[in-house]
Amino acid sequence: MPTTSDPSKKSDIDYGLLPGLVGYQLRMAQIALFRDFAQGPGGEDVTPGLFGVLVIIEANPDLKQSELARATHLDRSTVVTVIDNLERRGLVERRAALHDRRSNAIRLTDAGTVLLRKLKRQVSQHEKRLLQNFSAAERETFLALLKKVFPEHR
Repeated sequence: MPTTSDPSKKSDIDYGLLPGLVGYQLRMAQIALFRDFAQGPGGEDVTPGLFGVLVIIEANPDLKQSELARATHLDRSTVVTVIDNLERRGLVERRAALHDRRSNAIRLTDAGTVLLRKLKRQVSQHEKRLLQNFSAAERETFLALLKKVFPEHR
């Protein structure tokens, strides 16, 4: 007798209007993304969000923590926790900001740079797996459409 907890078995659950909702489909896509990410880059104990933080820090050496909070849409206390974590792992370092000694500037350490280089290769493979059924044109259209959902964050 099949159970609904067995993911290999077809569920008899009616999802009503959910499959036609953008938010629902985005959430299902996010779940797929996070599951696949866990098999590749996530093996380095890095989440998609943490990968994004590392990329932003690399692209903006000596970025202030407050600027990182704005860029990642995280509150300042969450960013402090994230940076504390990355600092403990030896991936980033804090320095007094050049023109504002009351603020911390963040940059990748050598170890952070090495890890991020590896993660970028893994994320590239991850993206290829996720979008393997898309043509190049469909991928560009898909990204362009998603950017329309949140146009102020391109």
